[in-house]
Amino acid sequence: MADPPRSEVFPSSRLDNDAGALFVLQSKGEWWHAGFHLTTAIVGPTILTLPYAFRGLGWWLGFVCLTTMGLVTFYAYYLMSKVLDHCEKSGRRHIRFRELAADVLGSGWMFYVVIFIQTAINTGIGIGAILLAGQCLEIMYSSLFPQGTLKLYEFIAMVTAVMVVLSQLPSFHSLRHINCVSLLLSLGYTFLVVAACINLGLSKHAPKREYSLEPSDSGRVFSAFTSISIIAAIFGNGILPEIQATLAPPATGKMLKGLLLCYSVIFFTFYSAAISGYWVFGNSSSSNILKNLMPDQGPTLAPIVVIGLAVIFVLLQLFAIGLVYSQVAYEIMEKKSADTTKGMFSRRNLVPRLILRTLYMAFCGFMAAMLPFFGDINAVVGAIGFIPLDFVLPMLLYNMTYKPTRKSFTYWINMTIMVVFTCAGLMGAFSSVRKLVLDANKFKLFSSEVVD
Repeated sequence: MADPPRSEVFPSSRLDNDAGALFVLQSKGEWWHAGFHLTTAIVGPTILTLPYAFRGLGWWLGFVCLTTMGLVTFYAYYLMSKVLDHCEKSGRRHIRFRELAADVLGSGWMFYVVIFIQTAINTGIGIGAILLAGQCLEIMYSSLFPQGTLKLYEFIAMVTAVMVVLSQLPSFHSLRHINCVSLLLSLGYTFLVVAACINLGLSKHAPKREYSLEPSDSGRVFSAFTSISIIAAIFGNGILPEIQATLAPPATGKMLKGLLLCYSVIFFTFYSAAISGYWVFGNSSSSNILKNLMPDQGPTLAPIVVIGLAVIFVLLQLFAIGLVYSQVAYEIMEKKSADTTKGMFSRRNLVPRLILRTLYMAFCGFMAAMLPFFGDINAVVGAIGFIPLDFVLPMLLYNMTYKPTRKSFTYWINMTIMVVFTCAGLMGAFSSVRKLVLDANKFKLFSSEVVD
């Protein structure tokens, strides 16, 4: 295996012949473009899982965890942007998470650890986006044709075909308009779902509410850590350096504005979805609150027009999310396969791009059809992937870069966050894998049922 890049070979000039940088991670964006990318990366249909996460935590602990995760991730992303700014001013501009970690920590193995975790996260989200989009199509189809014979995997194949076409958009920057629409879509379906939940909760058809937790102490502990992992996954990003790379240099200060835009959307969508969904459905909340509003038995619990619009908005945003989280894979492919001396759309570069991206999307689609275990997979990805990248590494990178004194408040805040979330990640990984094992008897390959 070739040695990873080390700090002495990280001058900014190295990017001049880097096809991944020149073609995929083009640095042309403004701060609001970064805000669009960040919002698409964080605020997705997974927010409809928040009532399900509250189911394992209860009201007060759910609020505490949601607020803590929000504050910590904002702080972590801000610290990482400062580290990136510092490196850029030192003549070592980084556009990839893996290179940043290897440079700052001075450890070759970190390069491979980060690229492994990033690849697992991005591929997992790509699979999840296709799976949920297929489920959205299935919901619409079953509403229009109750006796229809099409299966979930057939809808997943349709979504995959669309994703193959969209995947040919050449660069991250070229997604800026799509991600602006994605931001509006997230606000749209959140408003619709929250309105539907509030309307149901105030109506005479409101379901019986029960907020009790697991009866056993061990069950409550495992459920709580699984829920924490889910919330971590929902707040997770894992591609902030790649998003900051799309900003036209100098990027100093621009990322903070993008984060503020993103977190203003997060504040509205996360809290409203969590509160309204858990308030109405309590501990019967599904891993997708839309499933509660459209139960398998009986009539829908919200106006069909509202549900239909929400499902369409979710479906459309899932395409954007799948594209955003594919960019790291595309950048790796482009770096290895493209020729920087040829044009981006030359036959020499276009043919490999078409083949490799099609194969990648086909793989994600196949896995989505074969393994429809979204709720459990979401928790595992959060514990094993997002917690290390978004709750631990940013603080470590900041301490290594700026070297705050051990007596400083910043140093101890960062150390506390690292220790607490490392422990939470380990417990979350154990509890999430445990739930995956317990639910194993429900799993069926190429099933039409998405397991919570």
